[in-house]
Amino acid sequence: MTDHIKNILFLCVANSARSQMAEGLAREILRGRAEALSAGSSPVSVNPHAIEAMAEVGIDITGHHSKSVDTIDLSELDLVVTLCAEEVCPVLPGDVRRLHWPIPDPAAEEPGDPLVRFRAAGEMIRQRIENLAQSF
Repeated sequence: MTDHIKNILFLCVANSARSQMAEGLAREILRGRAEALSAGSSPVSVNPHAIEAMAEVGIDITGHHSKSVDTIDLSELDLVVTLCAEEVCPVLPGDVRRLHWPIPDPAAEEPGDPLVRFRAAGEMIRQRIENLAQSF
């Protein structure tokens, strides 16, 4: 069923961490089998810990910037993956296949090393994208 997926949008609120990491990971894992995009409903800047965690696994997202979902042509999407866990995920109108991957926000104010949380989130996202890729 997923072999027709050509454009995937990874969506969260800030488009600063999880969706940015998902975009970078998907581009690496899917290698041209689908176009990966990311956006948020209230975008801010890309979190430096997301950049560092991805660099550790060989994925460069330093050129990424946070984008508003309002700038995305929703008619071109085949799949929207929301990555929100604790917060309220944006909802997009239209008839598009949707998946929800509730990944805890690594940027949340919690005790401990934030880079550990970003690495864990990245690994969770990697596993889900690899599972998705198997169905292509």
